[in-house]
Amino acid sequence: MYPAVPLISSRLPVEEPVLVFALALAVFLVAPLTVRRFGLPGIVGIVLVGMLIGPNALGLLALTDAIELLGSVGLVYLLFTVGLELDLRGFARAPENAALFGLTSFGLPFVVGTAVGVALLGLSVPAAALLAAVFASHTLLAYPVVNQLDVTKNRAVTAVFGGILFTDTLALVVLAVVMGALDGGLTALLFVQVFGSLVVLFAGVWFAVPPTARWFFRNLSEESYFEFLFVAVALFAAASLAELLGLSAILGAFVAGIALNRLIPRGGTLMNRIEFLGNAFFIPFFLLYVGMLVDVGVILDGWRTLEVAAVILGTMFATKWAAARIVSRVQGYDANERGVIYGLSVGQAAAALAITLIGFEAGLLGADVLNAVVLMMLVATVVSPWWTERAGRRLAQSDEIEPGEEEELDPRILLPLSTDAERQRRLLEFAFVLKDEDAVEPVHLLTVVQPGSDRTEERVALVERDLERAASFGGAAEVPVDVETRVNHNVASGIVRGSVETRADAILMGWDAHGSFGRRVFGDVIDRVLRRTTLPVIVSRLGHPINTTERLFVVLPDGIDHHEGFYEAVHVVKRLAAKLGAPMVVLVMEGTTHQYERLFGMVELDVDATFEEALWGDLLETLSERAEPDDLVVALSPREGEVGWHSELAELPSRLVELPPHSFVTIHPRHGEPEYDARFLRFE
Repeated sequence: MYPAVPLISSRLPVEEPVLVFALALAVFLVAPLTVRRFGLPGIVGIVLVGMLIGPNALGLLALTDAIELLGSVGLVYLLFTVGLELDLRGFARAPENAALFGLTSFGLPFVVGTAVGVALLGLSVPAAALLAAVFASHTLLAYPVVNQLDVTKNRAVTAVFGGILFTDTLALVVLAVVMGALDGGLTALLFVQVFGSLVVLFAGVWFAVPPTARWFFRNLSEESYFEFLFVAVALFAAASLAELLGLSAILGAFVAGIALNRLIPRGGTLMNRIEFLGNAFFIPFFLLYVGMLVDVGVILDGWRTLEVAAVILGTMFATKWAAARIVSRVQGYDANERGVIYGLSVGQAAAALAITLIGFEAGLLGADVLNAVVLMMLVATVVSPWWTERAGRRLAQSDEIEPGEEEELDPRILLPLSTDAERQRRLLEFAFVLKDEDAVEPVHLLTVVQPGSDRTEERVALVERDLERAASFGGAAEVPVDVETRVNHNVASGIVRGSVETRADAILMGWDAHGSFGRRVFGDVIDRVLRRTTLPVIVSRLGHPINTTERLFVVLPDGIDHHEGFYEAVHVVKRLAAKLGAPMVVLVMEGTTHQYERLFGMVELDVDATFEEALWGDLLETLSERAEPDDLVVALSPREGEVGWHSELAELPSRLVELPPHSFVTIHPRHGEPEYDARFLRFE
């Protein structure tokens, strides 16, 4: 007989692991739904409930090693997703924006806070400097808010994300310097060690993670969960490296997110898995952990605690607001953007408490300061997301939508798959990249079965089963996928008819570089589709995963700008470059670059691009010398006889197969609908 085990312990706090886990998940579910009824962001609910059931209130849950572990992992994961979501193109175009925000948002509170700590709180200079560093830095507690409102790409928000590189790094430098000074080691060697650790961390992660990730995604990612496991290993390896170097794990996680940023495109399956696990599990555990650290009893711990807390909160809110106003005035941010960066910059969490605890244990800071910092965290965890959501919602609503923008951002894509097609997953990933991040319109998977003398129904059933298996991959990416099966003696006719019935905006087809003969460009089926449809047709040969693309080489035949589908095709190219975070090298064949550079600028989306003149006779040699295996060649190719057609385009696909780039795409623009093309132009 096994001993009886009580279903629920009669003692508090609850200790049974399964029950503790069930209670935590219940908090993650119920708390956000409850506080939203009162107009507060959902993440505040988790913090408040964590405070209520924690050891300093009802004592329902103890602050065990397991919760502390998951909370710390959640903080690391949060900073990783911030680095992953960072708009690197915007940051690269204007790194001075992030530097200005980071240095101002840290420098002003740090200088004023140090002076206030000495003058009003009677702290020593090292203690005042350490306390000022605590609230001069910030934790992006309200990141889930801006992510949900879809304003993470806003210029001001991007500056805040990049600015955390400066604020957190400077806070950790101050910690290292103060502790070194306490030990009598405030020497030039100390500064050299701290700077050297930062260099090793950034260089080590940046030069090791991206090439390893490209190799892994190219060769060892047959199952999508292996990709997630690789990302997790890279994340926590970088965080561990930071700790070994005497830095904070969150800094290593943030750097890892930046290093993997361009290799994990938004809207893909891998990004969806990362965001889902973070939003549903790791980040809520971090918020619960923060709530359980808060002790409401500090309010009753004498006037000294309230006095210190009031000074800290007043200094933090005032200086952060002043910093936000200074940055907004210099950068020309509007009131909504100013409100968002202020709300993001006042967030404080366990990282602030960790620095305070180090100072407390070293004897620099007293118990009154420790309790005051805990109270500051409580106020900040409520104010930061509330203010950010208030300003962020106005910011999201203020974005103007151009005519036709909603339609063209989320195209219906028809993706024909043959029964023996290889690399179907890469074609699906390519289709997802072309879709909107919040895709509503489906990707239509289509297979045309040619009827035979017998067993046609059996073949159709097998095809439908294969298509459903492929469609499940779209479900993992949260992209709607519909499957279509057609029985037709003529495959090309079945594809074209399918595009009409599904009201497709574009047809995406894979090419295996075989089957072309005579005057055919791609082979019988694709060439027939090109002749029978007016829709844009994108023909791809993907030799590497689309997310590992480093650069786009875009080939423009002279005169293509007069084609009635030119602007739509340019939008597809720019959308591809933007989603992949890859710069473009635009090769204008026997034309003038300034004209095409101006026309590209008229199309929505801002991407990094250089324009160069080239000759047809030198094109293959140029691509062979300059393009790397992970680059993608994109050629705009009108159908034969249309405006912009050149005889060299007929043989270009078969020649591109022999070049170092393993992948290329030809975009055959829409024709017959000149009014459709105008919706892709930018209206000032």
